[in-house]
Amino acid sequence: MQRPLAASVLTVAALAIAACSGGPEKDTRSPTTPTGVTASAGSASTVHVMWSAATDDRGITGYEVYQQGRKVKDLPARTLMVDIVNLTPATPYTFTVRARDAAGNRSAPSAPVPATTLAATAQDRTPPTAPRALRATPTGSHAATLTWTPARDDTRITAYDVYQADARVHTVPGTATTARITGLRPGTVYSFTVRARDAAENSSPDSNPADLTTTPAPGAAPNTAPTNLKATATKGEITLTWTPPGTGAPVKEHQLYLNESFATTIVWGAEPPPGPATYTFTVPTTPGTRYSVKLRARLPDGTWGDFSAQRTVVVP
Repeated sequence: MQRPLAASVLTVAALAIAACSGGPEKDTRSPTTPTGVTASAGSASTVHVMWSAATDDRGITGYEVYQQGRKVKDLPARTLMVDIVNLTPATPYTFTVRARDAAGNRSAPSAPVPATTLAATAQDRTPPTAPRALRATPTGSHAATLTWTPARDDTRITAYDVYQADARVHTVPGTATTARITGLRPGTVYSFTVRARDAAENSSPDSNPADLTTTPAPGAAPNTAPTNLKATATKGEITLTWTPPGTGAPVKEHQLYLNESFATTIVWGAEPPPGPATYTFTVPTTPGTRYSVKLRARLPDGTWGDFSAQRTVVVP
């Protein structure tokens, strides 16, 4: 039987309306403007710019840094700091930051922040001493406060760089002896070190490591990370000592991660030794090579626990 013409026309009209109204709505909303923008000169030719994360209804995809109104850096969403290099000594500059989303919408520029590069000095090859007495204190579930004793330098300290898992996560001026680190995860072990830097970009050795565990989320299970991890490098070997987590049963297996990649499983065939555990493994002997190490234990239920704080060692 032939379908009535009126019904066919109505069906076509309905399909056309559905086609026009279907699909995702176009994103025309701009991200919020980045806040907390700071700029500090690290040397005669560099300025370090930092900011707090912006927000967007569909997610930030990147940040743009402008120098005197001209874009000089395009960065991914996870990056909240950058060094602007190849600047002129003893020169004032102004920086702003804009956030960007996946649709290409840009936020308004942040408030402009000034910074003046340091005056050029005679060639300086002497690094500062390491900062001392670094302490890390959790500030709730998502932040930490670091404090340290100032380093010394034959000219002057221009900045302190904060490292987490051997990656720089924060920088403060050379006059500061404290830093606040945000964006941490609840109930997680972190390890921080600090290096001093002078006007010639010489960096000090690492400070002592400082560990902390952020406050766990309500109702979260206890942290199961190995504790008191120490790493010592000699020529061709790294020796680790640590305290296995308290699980109510002997911990017979640990996974070792080297430079963020799985390296091996440490297994005790019989009962593990009482007290702290020790493990030594070989590494290439090129002097100055840096290695980062961390561990996690196999729990009684067969799952792997939380990672320990990370340690970094340098082959002598």
